[in-house]
Amino acid sequence: MTEPASPAATAATPAPGTYLLDPEQTIVRANTRAMFGLLKVKGTLRLTSGQVIITADPAGSSATATIAAGSFDSGAATRDADVVSRGLLDAQGFPEITFLGRGARPDGAGWVLAGTVTAHGTPVAAEVRVTQAAVAGDGAVRFGATARLDRTSFGITRKKGMVGRVVEVIIEAVARPA
Repeated sequence: MTEPASPAATAATPAPGTYLLDPEQTIVRANTRAMFGLLKVKGTLRLTSGQVIITADPAGSSATATIAAGSFDSGAATRDADVVSRGLLDAQGFPEITFLGRGARPDGAGWVLAGTVTAHGTPVAAEVRVTQAAVAGDGAVRFGATARLDRTSFGITRKKGMVGRVVEVIIEAVARPA
């Protein structure tokens, strides 16, 4: 589990360069509603790889991330098997969920990175909102980011009512200089 930013971390913008996401310290949360909106469902997914390139001009910055679709874990084995099954994520047929974003732009106190999320074999335009970036004493950068995805945009339309249409993705990432 990712530790909160240490007192040694600063809210400064990370230095330009290439940073590799640390799969062991990065958490990807997926939150939605189930049972016709009555039940909150929270799960996690495992990041397998990724990188962030920060340039002096934020418009040139980019990020990539790859998530194992079959790693969904909500703590309920039956639900987890259902989510990764052919009826929803189809992790066997589509083992990866990817993000490719380019061109950061300021957005209030944070940044927005426009890009493409590919899940279930379907690429969909998406925006990731970077809500926090802090540099730790060891040079690692901690990012907080969110995205809202409509699962039907990816062709995942089964189980209407039983599984929420919108999934909120929350990323707590640790990236280290390459």
